[in-house]
Amino acid sequence: MALTNKQKQKVTGDVKRHDKDTGSPEYQIALFTEQIKKLTGHLKKNPKDFHSRRGLLKMVSKRKRLMTYLQKVNEKAYKKLIKTLDLKG
Repeated sequence: MALTNKQKQKVTGDVKRHDKDTGSPEYQIALFTEQIKKLTGHLKKNPKDFHSRRGLLKMVSKRKRLMTYLQKVNEKAYKKLIKTLDLKG
C-alpha cells in the first residue's frame, strides 16, 4: 500500500519548499493526504479490514495535528496548502 517514488513526486511537487524537502509540514500533509485517499479506496472494497481502518484513523489524526501546527506557525502556507490539496479547512 506504500506510495511509489513517482507518486510521491507527483503529489508533493507543488508543496515542496526546496528540492530536497522531505520533512516540512506541507510535504508530510501532502503525503498523508495521498495515502488517506488510497487507503479509503481500499476500505470501500474491503469493509472488514479493521487493521487498515485503524491505520487510516491514525493517519487522519496525524495529518490533523500537522495542519493545526502549520496553521499556528504559518497561516499563509496553511491556506495555500488547503487550496493546493483541495482540503476543507
